[in-house]
Amino acid sequence: MLNFPAPLRPGDLIAVTAPSSGVPAPLHARLDLVIEHLRAQGYRVVEGACLRAEHKDASAPAAERAAELMRFLTDPTVAAVLPPWGGELATELLDRLDFEALRGLPPKWLLGFSDLSTLQLPLALCSGWASAHGANLMDLVPSQTDPLTTQVMAVLAADWREPVLQRPGPTYQGSWGDFATRPDVPLLLSEPVAWQRLDGGTAPLSLQGHLIGGCIDTIAWLAGTRYGAVPDFIRACGTAGTLLYLENCELNPPTLARALWSLRRHGWFDGLAGLLIGRNSGPEAAQADALSYRDALDSVLGELACPVLIDLDIGHKMPQFTLINGALASVSFADGHGALVQRR
Repeated sequence: MLNFPAPLRPGDLIAVTAPSSGVPAPLHARLDLVIEHLRAQGYRVVEGACLRAEHKDASAPAAERAAELMRFLTDPTVAAVLPPWGGELATELLDRLDFEALRGLPPKWLLGFSDLSTLQLPLALCSGWASAHGANLMDLVPSQTDPLTTQVMAVLAADWREPVLQRPGPTYQGSWGDFATRPDVPLLLSEPVAWQRLDGGTAPLSLQGHLIGGCIDTIAWLAGTRYGAVPDFIRACGTAGTLLYLENCELNPPTLARALWSLRRHGWFDGLAGLLIGRNSGPEAAQADALSYRDALDSVLGELACPVLIDLDIGHKMPQFTLINGALASVSFADGHGALVQRR
């Protein structure tokens, strides 16, 4: 479906730039740590100018961020772009990036999640580039022990001659550590992992299709534009199927319901082989009689023709899969647990 970048290899050049939020001074020790960890693995690293500052919710003015990202994406010596994390305003870059020009160039990996979905989805739909929705660079400290997180660079280094298997661990992170006071803090895993079927069923499921998706907080705003032409992707996948994945960062239940209704009306759920929903990190209902997160899902997704799995290892309640947009994926579910296999 999409063009895969070449496998990462030691000696490759990785560019670090912040197309959305930058890294303020109190967190530079964490940034230094993860960059040195890349070098320790044999990669060369170049830092962009749009990285070590934060002003008005961005690392730099939109024109500067767009120009730097475009330079790294078109530079034949750069093998991958690893932003430190997401943020708020990647949408400012979309009309400044030449996605058509990128379609004619060899793809390279863009890794991360959250607001980076705003860029990864158009790279897939407009440029035909596979991209990696997974842990951000700032999560990749050398003290990290979680298998899904430590596997990220191995996924980017895969040659895809064999399927890539990922299995969740038993626990996930309920709250983040303080990067400023402890730059090397790994994921704080304490909550039990328990996948569910939205319909409440307990029978095992096996789903297959080409992956596409991201953070609903940011990509829902792309529906109905060329940057969010997911229905065209679903049609192009045909009988091979499509698995759409979504995760909620901070939308409250009514806002989440509105976003899901918008996607439904734009045809994002038509013809899916399955819908994969990550663990919710948004606020719950403030009162017992208010709309809950689960109510929001049930009201919009409860009657879909495709199976819906929820509370998967996707998004802001880390750890998470490294999901390759465009990969042919098989997702198995049984007894509250599951596994993901991806193929080129």
